[in-house]
Amino acid sequence: MCRLFGFRSALESSLQHSLIDADNALLEQSTRHSDGWGVAYYLQNSPHLIKSTEAAFSDRIFQKVSGVLFSQTVVAHLRLATIGQKSILNSHPFQFGTWIFAHNGNIQNFQKYRAPLLERISENLRCFILGETDSEIIFFLMLTFLAENKVDNHNPDFENMQRAIFDALAFIEDVAGKFSLLDEGPEKTYLTFLLTNGRTMFAFQGGKKLYYSTYKQKCDSHETCPLYSFSCENQVENDRVRHLLVSSEPVHSANIWQELPPGTLIGVSEEMIFSKKKYPVKALQSLEK
Repeated sequence: MCRLFGFRSALESSLQHSLIDADNALLEQSTRHSDGWGVAYYLQNSPHLIKSTEAAFSDRIFQKVSGVLFSQTVVAHLRLATIGQKSILNSHPFQFGTWIFAHNGNIQNFQKYRAPLLERISENLRCFILGETDSEIIFFLMLTFLAENKVDNHNPDFENMQRAIFDALAFIEDVAGKFSLLDEGPEKTYLTFLLTNGRTMFAFQGGKKLYYSTYKQKCDSHETCPLYSFSCENQVENDRVRHLLVSSEPVHSANIWQELPPGTLIGVSEEMIFSKKKYPVKALQSLEK
């Protein structure tokens, strides 16, 4: 299926290494996921989005954008199409206002469930759904539940965001059935995604693998960086971190990568406080035995 990459940092940083230069960078991954690409990044809290239906490895625009990218928040996506034709409207990430969303997976028998899922989306949002994918429907369901939990860019309450995401996932399950927490083939439902408003970022492992990093083995700038702290080179939980990296596959670098357990939501708040929570599903109990 697709490949996801997310970056949120306390400092503006270049992403050239992760996107182009590193071993197993997104450029290399795109040889296996070639139905389009998209990169979203934030400048002064405003999102900018560039998408293409070309394969990233053969698209000079991808390399040019990745080479000059300098931001605190970035979401990138490589598409391997499952639902919806190859088109810009179906390419990820998706944007609405300051929100950016990218998905890896699909809803089984999506056409059967599209109408009831669409009906739950706020009426004032439905007209902005332009493509054919289940991913875009999932995004606007997330936006609906965020609004109902009184989350907006003026009130980015982190706990309310977590609650809204879990409520949206629970609704999708109620309508379309349980999503798979193990990669059992393309016919199952998978809900792995990235969601950000530029100030916070969330990643959910909904059956398709995700890896994350919040620290490095050794930071080359630790002697000169004004923001250097213990968390830069050590793992912390429920505490302030300097960066969060999320990727479908580890990108070879100084970052220490960990596999995100199935059914787990991680995120960083506006203050870069790292959080990890399990989605309350019975399937998790059998996986943990």
